[in-house]
Amino acid sequence: MSAMSRPPGAGGGRRIAFVMPPWFDVPPQAYGGIEVVAGHLVEALISRGHDVVVVGAGDDRTRARFLPTYEVAPSARIGEVLPEILHAMWARQYLDDVDVDVIHDNSLCGPLTARGRKAPTVVTAHGPVTGEMGSYYRAICTDTSLVAISGSQRRLAPDLPWTATVHNAVKTTDFTFQAEKEDYVLFLGRMSPNKGAHLAMDAARAAARPIVLAGKLSEPHEQDYFDAEVRPRLGSDAEFVGEADMAAKQKLYGSAHCLLFPILWDEPFGMVMIEAMACGTPVVALNRGSVLEVVADGVTGFVRDDPADLPAAIGQAGDIDSAACRRHVEQHFDVAVMAAGYERVYAAL
Repeated sequence: MSAMSRPPGAGGGRRIAFVMPPWFDVPPQAYGGIEVVAGHLVEALISRGHDVVVVGAGDDRTRARFLPTYEVAPSARIGEVLPEILHAMWARQYLDDVDVDVIHDNSLCGPLTARGRKAPTVVTAHGPVTGEMGSYYRAICTDTSLVAISGSQRRLAPDLPWTATVHNAVKTTDFTFQAEKEDYVLFLGRMSPNKGAHLAMDAARAAARPIVLAGKLSEPHEQDYFDAEVRPRLGSDAEFVGEADMAAKQKLYGSAHCLLFPILWDEPFGMVMIEAMACGTPVVALNRGSVLEVVADGVTGFVRDDPADLPAAIGQAGDIDSAACRRHVEQHFDVAVMAAGYERVYAAL
């Protein structure tokens, strides 16, 4: 594989190479949080005068120059080691041939080749930074600049040499604001125990509200959880509609009384929270991970410490100003804010 060197970006912008994970298109049709965020960042940086090349798998729908690894993204093989390794090796070959100022690596294995790269590497820690993953980041941090996606994530690994914190973001204008709401509450997320779909169903039922659940259900452990905890709770007031693409999410978010986010782990960032608020929908969540960094308690939703307090918060969600939810995202979690944050990171290198 080869890629020609390129002239500097228009308008004095930087030349930036993005390495994506190998699992989904950029951006994906439905599930694929990293690819969604990174794809929006690529588009924002191009609009701000930077010259961007993307190394990724499958289809690319950004304006960047695309260097493909897998012709079809190996989504069905998530969790296998070999696709990650092959993707990283193909990315290394591409990066040997491109002339860039900085490499922004969003993949897992890619940073292992950072020491031999001709340009400095920024790595965004998109997931957990404790346990073995913490050991991994400690091993690569001598060759990369590590960016956190929340203050909560940084606090879990304060010994890591963090370069900066840049919150994830959405393109707010892609989301349709809707002030008029229906009666149902919404849960949107993977069917995983730590996402708390079963708690959402119990809370909705206790609040005498119907609930609609949407989310990824493709891996064996997701199916096991769904069969054990979600399926028995389904009924006339609780419906599972499967994985939702962007159009379906828009409709679900926009009409929902509120989004339930009863996570049971310290999630470094929850994209569904800002997506819902962008549609003018408040969030009712448990206080774990980055929730209090994302939701303005009492202004754009309610944050509670105990699942037993969620039903009452669901009832109060109707008092939240939908326009305040939208403004909160525009001011703090829009792609323009994220792009400016990464520009500061690139400049510091």
